[in-house]
Amino acid sequence: MNPTVHSAALADIDPVTLYGLMQLRVDVFVVEQECAYPDLDGRDLEPSAVQYWCTDLDGAPIATARLLTDELPDGTALLRIGRVCTRHELRGNGLVRLLIDRIVSDIGDRPSVLDAQAHLEQMYARWGYVADGPQFVEDGIPHVPMRRGERRRRIPEQDRNSSPTLCE
Repeated sequence: MNPTVHSAALADIDPVTLYGLMQLRVDVFVVEQECAYPDLDGRDLEPSAVQYWCTDLDGAPIATARLLTDELPDGTALLRIGRVCTRHELRGNGLVRLLIDRIVSDIGDRPSVLDAQAHLEQMYARWGYVADGPQFVEDGIPHVPMRRGERRRRIPEQDRNSSPTLCE
């Protein structure tokens, strides 16, 4: 398996690929994890949002993630990784590693955050993410807020509760 990581703003993704990305997220988060929540939360439409994905030989998405910009009340911005997932039967093949390597490379030295499923905390530590608050439960799944880079003002609790769920 030698997948390529693709990235684009939503408007620059062809409809078939976009459908595949959304279907993959629903298959993993809503169906597999049994979390009934609105995956289409409007954040993908934000001008600064970037979708990342790997495809199989037929061009169908097999892993995906997104990078968002959280606008904080003090006027600063913070990058947020979310919606990280891989097709069930392809987990353990390094697809998330490829995605996060690319995203972290694109982020560079800028601070970023994510809400990791608790059992994936050590995986994200490989890229320099550290716990940045107490564990919380979202959709019945324990999560830990994590950050990388310079500490910025904490995201208010009400905003954190609406942030993307992560899985692998």
